[in-house]
Amino acid sequence: MASGTKKNGPKGGKGGVDAVKAARSSVVSKKGAPWGLIAGITAIALLAGGVFTYAFVKINAAKEFTASDDNKDPSENINGVLRIKYTSGQHVEATQRVAYDQSPPFGGPHDGVWADCSGVVYPSAVRNENMVHALEHGSVWIAYNPDKVQGEQLDKLKTRVDGKPYMVMSPYPGLDKPISLQSWGHQLKVDSADDERVDQFIKSLRTNSYLTPEPGGRCDSNQTGFDPSNPPPFVAEKPGADAIPMDGKGSSPAASEGAMIPTTAVSAPGSAPASAPAPASATSVPSSQ
Repeated sequence: MASGTKKNGPKGGKGGVDAVKAARSSVVSKKGAPWGLIAGITAIALLAGGVFTYAFVKINAAKEFTASDDNKDPSENINGVLRIKYTSGQHVEATQRVAYDQSPPFGGPHDGVWADCSGVVYPSAVRNENMVHALEHGSVWIAYNPDKVQGEQLDKLKTRVDGKPYMVMSPYPGLDKPISLQSWGHQLKVDSADDERVDQFIKSLRTNSYLTPEPGGRCDSNQTGFDPSNPPPFVAEKPGADAIPMDGKGSSPAASEGAMIPTTAVSAPGSAPASAPAPASATSVPSSQ
């Protein structure tokens, strides 16, 4: 071997390896926290929390508008519902008219034959006295102003009624609002089919056994004499002096939003009139929409 040449010995080689290992260890130790993994776990947690919160809200909302022993009239949770206490079971003849206190009416004397309310969408307006009887059986009647509700808005209303038991729909000429929903003793008027209160009203009051005078009453027209393809027509003119009054005394009490008004109806001629029910009260907040 040439003089002056140094050979890397074992000690020098080991030092180099140790240096490499130390460098690698330093790089590993200097790596940051796994933020990607943390972000992923956080996103999953937030998503799970959101799903839980949404489900919780939906369940509570469903309970809010579901009738039960503790919530007999869920419509009290709906802004703008008018509630009036009416006597049920008072029938008039097919040739008689009732001097209803509301338009559309939602309680009081009515025809002995109910309008078919088994999910029927009537293309033309139907006689009030037949429609009110349908309400007595637990149905919800959607009335609309044909001059104001058309196209997509009309279709949205139809989907809520068509083929659904205890639902009925018809145009109502001259209606003061675009849409009016009725159940027995309850009414809600809205401007749009997109108003969330439409579904809330239906859920709260359709077949509500606590408020329906005749829960489970028939809604079909089989052998009743009512022809849904050619129903008794709506009469726009005000009833004459011979109309059946609402209170049995020749006058109809005025209704005000937010009050439950006891009303005694008169039965058809030859029947004994019913006595007035005990007054009841409930609150209602006027609609701001």
